[in-house]
Amino acid sequence: MIKKLDKLILKAFIGPFIVTFFITLFILILQFFWKYIDDLVGKGLDALTIIRLTGYVSATAVPLALPLAVLISSIMTFGKLGESFETVAVKSAGIPLLRFMRPLFLVSVLISVVAFLFSNYVIPVAQLKFQTLLYDITVAKPAFNLKEGVFFREFEGYTIKVGKKEKDNTTIHNIIIFEKNYSLQDNIIVAEHGKMNISADKKFLEFYLENGWRNEERGPSYSINTDYIRLGFKNYKKVFDLSSFKMMRTPDSLFKDNFRMLNVKQLNKSIDSLKRTALKEMEKKTDREIGINYDFVRKEINPPKTPVATVTIPESAIAIKEGVKPLAPKNLKYDSRRKPSMEIWEWPKPVGYEQLLPDSVRKPILSRAIDKVSTAKNNLDAIAEEGKIKRKELRFHLIEWHRKFSLSFACIVLFLIGAPLGSIIRKGGMGMPLVIAVIFFLIFHLLNMFGEKFVREDITGAFTGMWMSTLVLLPIGFFLTYKAMHDSQLFNKEFYYRLFKKIRIFLNQLKISKA
Repeated sequence: MIKKLDKLILKAFIGPFIVTFFITLFILILQFFWKYIDDLVGKGLDALTIIRLTGYVSATAVPLALPLAVLISSIMTFGKLGESFETVAVKSAGIPLLRFMRPLFLVSVLISVVAFLFSNYVIPVAQLKFQTLLYDITVAKPAFNLKEGVFFREFEGYTIKVGKKEKDNTTIHNIIIFEKNYSLQDNIIVAEHGKMNISADKKFLEFYLENGWRNEERGPSYSINTDYIRLGFKNYKKVFDLSSFKMMRTPDSLFKDNFRMLNVKQLNKSIDSLKRTALKEMEKKTDREIGINYDFVRKEINPPKTPVATVTIPESAIAIKEGVKPLAPKNLKYDSRRKPSMEIWEWPKPVGYEQLLPDSVRKPILSRAIDKVSTAKNNLDAIAEEGKIKRKELRFHLIEWHRKFSLSFACIVLFLIGAPLGSIIRKGGMGMPLVIAVIFFLIFHLLNMFGEKFVREDITGAFTGMWMSTLVLLPIGFFLTYKAMHDSQLFNKEFYYRLFKKIRIFLNQLKISKA
């Protein structure tokens, strides 16, 4: 049952949490637009497209905005309660700090669950829509804008220059149009003045030119016998297609297999497939590319199913009797100076493989052997590169799988840091609490970035890299909670002043004793 104390702390927390959440979300959205400003400006985007893009960016930024909002709001809440001595009153009534933190701890657990559900079910869809829309915007051409004295090359196969354009944005003067002719010289249209309009369906740009000339060269490109045609006109109409300036709609299926667009269940399936299927495929490719060409490799990979017969030699047959010279096999030397128990057979020095070959076939055989080894090496390099790509893809899937849990659990960790910090510093508002919260969030964010980079470069495992920030900050949260429970003076200036004063007195006494 919710008591008055729980209502007090929840009411003090909800307001700052909502405000800080939307401020954080707004900052993250601005960060995105600052990053992709070059791809967005000049594309002639309509208001609906901008609203859609902002909505998708907002959805993808929610998992990162929630931990920061929990951290700032918890510091502000407990700092404000400590500044108004409400925390002191609660402790004087015999209520421990952990009991005072319990309702907000449960709220932070609830927020972490909501963050996980959002990351698992909403983020994949939002990422899919966002990546598709961003791709369409990025590859779209800049909006049509014909300026005075500037060559306009956005129409494929044409270059246009307008000497002067009237204020009505329709009447133009001194027009030059180059039609690219890849076999001969470019065709050139020159006109003194004219008008420029966009068709009613906004699919074509129409030029109505007056008093000009059209210059054209006809004939084969390999011959100098060409015809030069110069055509004068009083009125001439030229139409350009504007369809290339419109943003094309890419189907969502283009990005649906990306690891960012998968939920936990789909990631588990993909990770299992990459771990098992990819390894088996590499073994099969190695067997097919290498083992089929080399007999000893094929025997190692595919051992015979039938047992191989073995011959047992009795010990008496290999025993050498004293005083009896053993029969030396051909090409072997026997040393009679040694005792029978220490007899050593001296084998002849090994001969190189190429020395055993006749001179007539030595060079072609060695050349074929080198070619075969080079082919095997190239095949192995290709298989190794494919395995490297598979391992990299596996790391990316593991990163996304751990991210869904680590960012959700970060809400609890940052609450364990923010709540005791607020009760220790006893300052409310957006001053000191905001500064401390930003410092801790920067530590969290940097550790998260470094850990992810380590996993991408295969320096650490996926668990160690993606949970690095949590593993570092969680002990700090327990330490701050312990200090807050015992009324620590961790951020009290007077405490450090007295501490340094005692150290100074001790050092002075130490100097006097040495003197």
